[in-house]
Amino acid sequence: MKILAINGSPRGSRSQTLRLVQAVLEGARSAGADGELVDVAKLQIEYCTGCLTCCERGECVRDDDFAALYQQMLESDGIVFGSPNYIDSVTAQIKTMLDRMADAIHCQVFTGKYGCAVATAGGSGADEVVAYLNGVLRTLGATTVGGVGVVLGGDPETIVPAEGRAYELGKRLAQAIANKETYPEQERFHAAMQERMQALVTANKDRWQHEYDYWQAAGRIP
Repeated sequence: MKILAINGSPRGSRSQTLRLVQAVLEGARSAGADGELVDVAKLQIEYCTGCLTCCERGECVRDDDFAALYQQMLESDGIVFGSPNYIDSVTAQIKTMLDRMADAIHCQVFTGKYGCAVATAGGSGADEVVAYLNGVLRTLGATTVGGVGVVLGGDPETIVPAEGRAYELGKRLAQAIANKETYPEQERFHAAMQERMQALVTANKDRWQHEYDYWQAAGRIP
């Protein structure tokens, strides 16, 4: 059982978000998972240009660190996203990574994977960032098991109980993977997304040959 945690904070070892991400991994490890942490701010990931080469050929024209990170995601059973709230959203570093995943959404490549999210904020909006990141995971095809958001304010000790919640979240993530847990509302969402993406790819099959071939190989397009 492999879990990949991606920290989107650019603050390095000073990051409070990093503490939450690490706590999730510790919880997952306590439940039998292998965990790996990636600090996305240390990677060189270029902006998506919207050229759609990924849809056509299954590869990106950018020669940077994204391809290796994406492969790590594909090889993982669980994905953890973490980001502080930067002006009512995720950091530029994690958003740049997410923008490179259009092909992954079209192909629903996280189907069968599980995920969760954590976020911090100075004054407000941590829960909203958690909701956004979990929404991205579901849009990619993953089943989410919850999240932890914490508003730090001026009290550095606020992070301590949040770490405990993040630890329990990690345990829950590993258990969901082990038990192949399902949630009816998310199953309905996934079914609708697959139908929508199949229709989109089919409508563009003359241009998006890679994606059409992917869905055919999966036995979901005749």
